[in-house]
Amino acid sequence: MNISDCLIIIPTYNEKENVQKMIETVLSISERFDILIVEDGSPDGTADIVKEMMTKSSNRVHILERKGKLGLGTAYIAGFKWALERHYEFIFEMDCDFSHNPYDLLRLLKACEEGADLSVGSRYVKGGKVENWPDDRVFISKYASVYVRIITFMPVRDTTGGFVCYKRKVLDTIALDKLGFMGYAFQIEMKYATWRLRFKIKEIPITFKDRELGNSKMSKGIIKEAVTGVIVMRLNSLARPNFYRKSGGCG
Repeated sequence: MNISDCLIIIPTYNEKENVQKMIETVLSISERFDILIVEDGSPDGTADIVKEMMTKSSNRVHILERKGKLGLGTAYIAGFKWALERHYEFIFEMDCDFSHNPYDLLRLLKACEEGADLSVGSRYVKGGKVENWPDDRVFISKYASVYVRIITFMPVRDTTGGFVCYKRKVLDTIALDKLGFMGYAFQIEMKYATWRLRFKIKEIPITFKDRELGNSKMSKGIIKEAVTGVIVMRLNSLARPNFYRKSGGCG
C-alpha cells in the first residue's frame, strides 16, 4: 500500500516550461498527492526535469516514459493501469500547463470522499468559467458539450473537461482496453462509460485558464474525432449494454 492514497496523472509532451513548477505546486498542497508523469518522448528535455524532481520528492514523483506521441487517451489508460496496480484509491487527471488550478484538486477529492464516484472540474456549471480563451474556442467547447448531451442523454455539462477525480472502483470496473477514442473524445467516453455503469458523477465549478507557456495540443482532427465518435460510441453502447463493463469488475 502507498502512504499516499491519491495519484495525479499528468501527460506531458514538450512541457519544460511548466513541469517543474507544476510538480512543486502539487507536492506542496497535500502529502496525500503522488504524481505520475506520463512522458511521450518530449524532445525538449521534459523527462530530464522530471527525473531531477524525482530525486528530491521522497518517492512521490514517478515517470512512465513512452516512445513518441501515442495519444492522450493511451497516456491516461497507461496511467490508470499503473495506479490500479499500486492500489491508489483516488486517481486524478490534470493538464501540466496550469489551465487547471492545482488547488482545486482538494475540492475534487472532497467531492469523491463525500459520495461521488467521479468528480469533474466543470467550466459550464454555475460558478464555473473560462479565462483567456478566444470567443470561437469557448463557443466550440461549450457547444460540443451541448452536442454530446443531446446525443447521449448524459447529465454532465462539461463533457469534454479533462480535470477529474475517479474512485478506484470506477477504473477497476471500466473495460479500459475497449475504449475507442484516444484524443479529445477520450474524455467524453470515460464520462459516458462511468455514467452507463451507473456510477455517481458530480461536477465542481472551476475556472479554466488558457496556458501561458508552451503550445496547445488542440487540432481540427481532434475535434472531428469527437463529433463523429460520439455517435458511434452511443450506438455501440445501445447495441451492447455491458460494453464498458470489465469482466469481474467491481461496479
